[in-house]
This record gives sequence, structure tokens and C-alpha cells, in this order.
Amino acid sequence: MGLFSGLMGNASQANVDKVTKDLAPVLFDGEQVDLAFVLVRDLIVFTEKRLILVDKQGVTGKKTEYRSIPYKSISRFSVETSGHFDLDAELKIWISSGVEPAESLQFKNDSSVLDIQKALAEAVLR
Repeated sequence: MGLFSGLMGNASQANVDKVTKDLAPVLFDGEQVDLAFVLVRDLIVFTEKRLILVDKQGVTGKKTEYRSIPYKSISRFSVETSGHFDLDAELKIWISSGVEPAESLQFKNDSSVLDIQKALAEAVLR
């Protein structure tokens, strides 16, 4: 997928070793990164226990928000693929009995969102 795909809003698979090193302060002792996707500067990270959404903010990306969602608290999720007039694909994640999605992620590529949905299904439904 490469840099151009990332700039266009397509997620691409990230190097697990690099992500593990970058997230060392956030990961608990022994926690392993199973899979990670990069979306421009942001990350979607799957560990054996939780989903970590990394949101780099501002021009420099120095300010960073880490949202952690334990798989056991994810009650449902949905994928909406792109169409002829709506070119964005979307992944929504609900927590426990929430009426509104706790997270809503936008993608420009169906294959990216479907790969991430597949990884999420595997993690949540294990």
C-alpha cells in the first residue's frame, strides 16, 4: 500500500516490532502486539487482550491519545463498505450496552476496513 495509500486514508499493515517498541510505555509487562495497522500517523493495534487506538494530534504529532478497549468489553461492531457515491468505508465499535458506537473509524479503501474487521472478529470472538 505504501505512503501514498496512507495519505489517502488507506490503512496499511505496520511493522509489529517497531510498534511494540514505540508502545513500550503503554503496554503491560509481557503484553504482545499481534497485529498493527497505520493510518497516516494514527495506529490501530491488536494485542492479545485489547485494542489500542493511537491518535497523534497536532501538526507535530507530539500530543498523542491512547484509547484502550479490552476485547471483553466490545459488544458488537459493524463494517460499512464504500459505494458509488459514498467513497468512504467505516468501522464502528460498540462497548457493552452503549446505544451509540464508542469508536467510528473512516477508511478510503474497502480492503483495509475488511482486513481490520477480520482481525477484530478474530480477537473478540476467540
